[in-house]
Amino acid sequence: MGTENPGRPSFPARPPPMTPFASSGPVIGSGGSAFRPTPPPPGQNPLPSPSIGPQMGSGTPAFRPSPPARFNDPSVSAPPTAYAPPATGPYQRFQTPQFPPPAQVAPGHGPPLQAPGGSPPSSYRPQTQVSSLPMGTPPQSVNFVQPAGSVPRPNFQLPFAHADSSYPGPRANMQPPLPGYVTNQPNPMTQAPTMASSFLSQPGGFSPAPPTSSPPFPAQPGSLYPPSSAAPMGAYSRDQMQYPGSAPPLAGIQGLAEEFSSLSLSSLPGSIEPGLDLKALPRPLDGDVEPKSFAEMYPLNCSPRFLRLTTSAIPNSQSLASRWHLPLGAVVCPLAEATDGDEVPIVNFAGGIVRCRRCRTYVNPYVTFTDAGRKWRCNICSLLNDVPGEYFAHLDATGRRIDLDQRPELSKGSVEFVAPTEYMVRPPMPPLYFFLIDVSMNAGRSGMIEVVAQTIRSCLDELPGYPRTQIGFITYDSTIHFYNMKSSLTQPQMMVVSDLDDMFLPLPDDLLVNLSESKSVVETFLDSLPSMFQDNVNLESAFGPALKAAFMVMSQLGGKLLIFQNTMPSLGVGRLKLRGDDLRVYGTDKEHALRIAEDPFYKQMAADFTKYQIAVDVFAFSDKYIDIASLGTLAKYTGGQVYYYPGFQSAIHGQKLKHELSRDLTRETAWEAVMRVRCGKGIRFTTYHGNFMLRSTDLLALPATDCDKAYAMQLSLEETLLTTQTVYFQVALLYTASCGERRIRIHTAAAPTVADLGEMYRQADTGAIVSLFSRLAIEKTLTTKLEDARNSVLLRIVKALREYRNLYAVQHRLGSRMIYPETLKFLPLYGLALCRSTPLRGGYADAQLDDRCAAGFTMMALSVKKMLKLLYPNLVRLDEYISKPSSQANEFEDVVKRLPLMAESLDSRGLYIYDDGFRFVLWFGRMLDPELSKSLLGPDFAAELSRVILGEYDNEKSRKLMKILEKFRERDPSYYQLCHLVRQGEQPREGFFLLANLVEDQIGGTTGYVDWLLQIHRQVQQNT
Repeated sequence: MGTENPGRPSFPARPPPMTPFASSGPVIGSGGSAFRPTPPPPGQNPLPSPSIGPQMGSGTPAFRPSPPARFNDPSVSAPPTAYAPPATGPYQRFQTPQFPPPAQVAPGHGPPLQAPGGSPPSSYRPQTQVSSLPMGTPPQSVNFVQPAGSVPRPNFQLPFAHADSSYPGPRANMQPPLPGYVTNQPNPMTQAPTMASSFLSQPGGFSPAPPTSSPPFPAQPGSLYPPSSAAPMGAYSRDQMQYPGSAPPLAGIQGLAEEFSSLSLSSLPGSIEPGLDLKALPRPLDGDVEPKSFAEMYPLNCSPRFLRLTTSAIPNSQSLASRWHLPLGAVVCPLAEATDGDEVPIVNFAGGIVRCRRCRTYVNPYVTFTDAGRKWRCNICSLLNDVPGEYFAHLDATGRRIDLDQRPELSKGSVEFVAPTEYMVRPPMPPLYFFLIDVSMNAGRSGMIEVVAQTIRSCLDELPGYPRTQIGFITYDSTIHFYNMKSSLTQPQMMVVSDLDDMFLPLPDDLLVNLSESKSVVETFLDSLPSMFQDNVNLESAFGPALKAAFMVMSQLGGKLLIFQNTMPSLGVGRLKLRGDDLRVYGTDKEHALRIAEDPFYKQMAADFTKYQIAVDVFAFSDKYIDIASLGTLAKYTGGQVYYYPGFQSAIHGQKLKHELSRDLTRETAWEAVMRVRCGKGIRFTTYHGNFMLRSTDLLALPATDCDKAYAMQLSLEETLLTTQTVYFQVALLYTASCGERRIRIHTAAAPTVADLGEMYRQADTGAIVSLFSRLAIEKTLTTKLEDARNSVLLRIVKALREYRNLYAVQHRLGSRMIYPETLKFLPLYGLALCRSTPLRGGYADAQLDDRCAAGFTMMALSVKKMLKLLYPNLVRLDEYISKPSSQANEFEDVVKRLPLMAESLDSRGLYIYDDGFRFVLWFGRMLDPELSKSLLGPDFAAELSRVILGEYDNEKSRKLMKILEKFRERDPSYYQLCHLVRQGEQPREGFFLLANLVEDQIGGTTGYVDWLLQIHRQVQQNT
């Protein structure tokens, strides 16, 4: 079975009740449609419908009630004419009946952009006028006409699919439907073309395959378009555009099929329908899937790695935005690591950077040129700017600059400009690394000093910025130790300052030295540092005075301060005391004070550091309370990072510290940076979330930043109604590169404005929503109780799903079904995972106070992909792959099949790995083959696994396991995943490392996935 309709792939016929997770709908061709409305009785005014109907054809209105649909396949029975929920499974897809709106004319657009050379764009295609349809019973069935020359399709086929669809192909053999999957039954209320099939899965699989979104607004004839009256989606076709990418394409608007997914939940409170297959619940087993819905519509947008919007459809009014109960905003990772072949081009303007003289937007692919190339119009504020003489180029017949292919800034969404001297307040600083090391007794005994010294020494040749790099050291216990490392010395000179109240520098110069000149002195110092303090019995920590001393040394240049703290600060300014052991505080309004800095000294020092371009990274080691809430403040407000190693022992944690410190020192770093995000008229970013200092209302001060840092921000509408059809966003990061160049990294993106809440849901990005959600929830724990923060997550999810349900309450008898947009099918599960994450879960007994605060600081800086992996980690079975002989072993990719995070996924005969991006947990089943255990663990395979350290043994299976771990680490190099070994039944180790993190199970009073869905559904149904 195929089709001759161009632009659509062929799909073999698939019987509707036999295939789980598929959508159906008639194909609407380019010929006349068989929908025709019943004319209203004389004298009766038709009532407008709230639903926007499809607009088809170019002639007279084409809606009429039709006889029952003609089925092309005689073996398939016709659908019932009366509406009743199907009984084949708890999942069902609904499609909105299409009620056409009252007669309408072409929507009014703003003044069209002038084509280059002064010629106006080609004429708009007029909108079809569609007659109104009185409200009443929707058509019971559909009759559709195939376009001429096409092979008839049975109506249970996919109407169309994207060319690069990743859906599995249909199976030839017909199998009985499985309970719990979406059954592909035609909705007897109406049949309309669907946007894309959403849940496709192989029968018997654990979960649906990832949805591959079709281009929402394809440009082929006969394809689906949103009604322009509902969404003013932008203006010109490719031929009408004055400049590539200046506006989205437009073609004949034919209709929009609304579809959603649903779960069949029992009407009895606290129960689920017996036929519901729990393995078929939506799960993000493919991790983060970057949105691609506008890749064809806006091909010149920057990559989603740099900028992701929570929805790619921006509301055009404040009233519509108020109905969007999820966060509205963006997640920005300006220095995200580039994939091969996708590096950001560097542009060096000879005569100065071209910017809008009013809003200071940088020239980008969405600006338009006019007046024969002598002027350009800003895409953000619409001001007409003069083109500098040295930047002038003629326009061709289509209005494109003739040098377009040689101008990356006009053809790519991401670009980096080399900044001239006017972008510098002072000459670019050299990369500067200053180390502040706690050398008290615990630091020496744990082996921390030795690992730190060895790691720094091994990285000296790889520090960015050679030969300009500067370096310096201070160590401290109850006194402060300075080191003179002048290049003329053979070994460093140590100077001790014991006056903690009046700190001073014993030697103004030579505490900071050029690494290339003093490298031998620095190496001598690092070689001798562990032995210098190995017998130290001093337990005190004068951290505050040492911090002030480091500030005095670094304030001239700025740079990065790396702190290694092993003991709670106990002497001098900034000393801290034990807190958090009073159980009566938990659950009260005073609880949040435990999670913020106790002493204002730390926030004030952070402000001073930021002012002088100093970023702080905190490495904290302790088996006791160390007050991460206070220490982490230094990193939070300086663009830094917090690393926490509880109970550090070099034999166990040394490799993790070495990897993470090495990456911190050697990754490419942007120094003395500031970042601003500009957006179109009528909208602006109002709140920012991450590790930075806000210098003005929209300027983020970042003394240092890198590829591992992401920042979230919330968007608000300043005007009641937006008049533009497209809004633009431009991220600008001004920074100093390690090579000494001042640079500006620019990311530009466009998105349409819409008047339809349903379109906002269709273009939602779960990853960006969850990432912004997580930051908001963590910040809420700093001002309220943990319970209030968790409730706020639940409440916003409920409000969003309730608002979505209300969109369909009139058209469908939803009953006890829980419905949700296809784009947000994973949102409830991520919400549950967030509530059970370390910063938010439980109370006093569920997480140590330092663990909670350290996790919060870490999550505030994570990119979307890392955030989602932390919330819903990978669980993969390994024993089957490891046991296969090398000659028969499948490729490594075949082993990475993620399993649901539930105890049912664990087989006592198996070996599993749990990977959240920060640690590995290897779970050995009780009945795992002893020979396999012996091969992997060596002679200690029968011992308690808490005493066993995983190593590589001289056998094929051990080497294969270590290779798997190495590959997992290569995929996510930001942190080192330390491997924890757990055997089934070994408590409390198994519960702590694995069982408590199976977020779908109900353990120790926590809510499981099914109960969470029921709780959400009950609240959604209230006041619906």
